[in-house]
Amino acid sequence: MRRVRPGTASRGAGGASSRAAGEERALTSVAAGDRYEEPKDLPRLWHVTLSVSGREAPLKEVRRALEQLAHDHPFLLTSRYANDHAEIRYWEEARDLHDAAAVALRLWGEHRQSAGLPPWEIVGLEVIDRETYHQRIAEGYGPPPATPVGVHPY
Repeated sequence: MRRVRPGTASRGAGGASSRAAGEERALTSVAAGDRYEEPKDLPRLWHVTLSVSGREAPLKEVRRALEQLAHDHPFLLTSRYANDHAEIRYWEEARDLHDAAAVALRLWGEHRQSAGLPPWEIVGLEVIDRETYHQRIAEGYGPPPATPVGVHPY
C-alpha cells in the first residue's frame, strides 16, 4: 500500500503530483478571524440500538450469549433480553451514519457463533448522533441513559 502525506497529491487531472518526489509541502498560516472547521470525514460517536428476535431460547443461554458478546466487545453499554427477543445498546465510532449502521447490521451475524447467540434476525435498528441522543435525554423522551450497564432481563 502506498502512503501519501496529506496535501501532497494533486487534485488535478490524472492525479499526478505537482511536486517532485520527496519535496516538502509549504506550510501556510491562518489569518486572524478565520474560522476553523472540523474536517467532514473525522469519526463521530453514534448511539446504536439493535433489536433482534426469533424462536424462543432458554433464558440462561440468551443471557450467557449476551454476556459473552459484551465481554468480547466492551463497547456494549447494555443489553435487555427475553426468551424470544433482545435489545443491545452501545456507542459506535464511525465517520457517518451509513458506516455506523453497516457495522451494527453485521454485529449479530458476525458474532453469532463466537458468542453463541441465538439464530435470531435483526428486527430493528436506530442510529442517532451524540447530540440527538443527549437532546432526547434532556427533553425527557427517548431511551433512558444506559444504567445500570450490563445484561438484564426485560
